Amino acid sequence: MGNKKLIFIDIDGTLTLPGENEPPQSAVEAIHRAQEKGNQCFLCSGRNWDMLSPLLKYGFDGVIASSGGYVTCHDEVLYDCPMTPKQRDTALSALHRHGVFCTIEAKTGSWGDQNMDAFLKDQPAGNSEIERWRKALASNLGIRPMGEYDGSPVYKVVIMCNEASQLEEARSLLEKDFHFVIQEVTAHSCLNGELVNRKFDKGQGVRRIAEKLGVPLSDTVGFGDSMNDLEMMQTVEMPVCMGNGAEVLKKVSKLVCPPVQEDGLAKAFAQLGLV
Repeated sequence: MGNKKLIFIDIDGTLTLPGENEPPQSAVEAIHRAQEKGNQCFLCSGRNWDMLSPLLKYGFDGVIASSGGYVTCHDEVLYDCPMTPKQRDTALSALHRHGVFCTIEAKTGSWGDQNMDAFLKDQPAGNSEIERWRKALASNLGIRPMGEYDGSPVYKVVIMCNEASQLEEARSLLEKDFHFVIQEVTAHSCLNGELVNRKFDKGQGVRRIAEKLGVPLSDTVGFGDSMNDLEMMQTVEMPVCMGNGAEVLKKVSKLVCPPVQEDGLAKAFAQLGLV
């Protein structure tokens, strides 16, 4: 692929199996080989800093965390945009009034409504975000009870419910400022997604890092699998969707590679000449 590239990699369902922190060894080796060739690799995740931090040991060049709300490049913070307390409170009250399960994500922690694990138990498998939350709650990936929330600035509200109608009041109050990013789900699955500030998304995170490093977007590659990767896919020059990814993403990708458990990332890195 010629010039040195900036490579942006989603975590759940892309770098790792959903909800896990151990990438396949093939992916780790591919990332390090790509870096040795002068390319730079960035995590680009819906996870907050706290939830993605176990992956930092693999030597990334920076992160786009909280779907673009917190962006770093070589230890420098480029962007930091939490919700206002008023936005947070408006969202939680409008969602809770209609029985929507919420998890709020700050930089250093996450807090979830009680009984969410019981709700998730009844959901079918197959959606990377649902699987991430199922595993996060089962292994207690630092998601604490909502009653323990300490007032830290919140970047995102993750939502789960059974019916779209449960979101109507929140949409009427917040949709002008927030994208309601709803995952592609099977017919009988619950609705799940997140409220992401319109001031940022993963694509804008890519632009911020590329601009900081003086690298044109024509030298960017992005790997993802779920709906919060869409703006990243639309921004990078070479969008790559995992085989386990959403059909919408496959349509906008230039390459579809095998899923995580079939060494898809390493195979795509090789195919694109990044290693």
